[in-house]
Amino acid sequence: MQILVNTNQSIDNDARLTEHVEEVVEKRLAHYASHITRVEVHLSDANADKSGDDDTRCMVEVRPTGRKPIAVTHFAGNVADAVRGASDKMQRALEKELAKTGRR
Repeated sequence: MQILVNTNQSIDNDARLTEHVEEVVEKRLAHYASHITRVEVHLSDANADKSGDDDTRCMVEVRPTGRKPIAVTHFAGNVADAVRGASDKMQRALEKELAKTGRR
């Protein structure tokens, strides 16, 4: 399972951030790894320099083998919570999608 991490100019994409995102995503989606070819994580700050609640956006797109991509989005107050929330949503979305075909 390949994991790609993308950020906008408001979020620094350093090795520590990439490692954290990969760890969270791998942990949440490990059960479905054999059904996934690639995961793309897009992080952005909706308000840029302004502060505000729930302005960090994490969009996770998963490309299941032989199926259309699945995408979810989660907003939170910081990057860690946004990644966790989006990963949890993706876990539920994959469970639902794969249950349709009986490939859990």
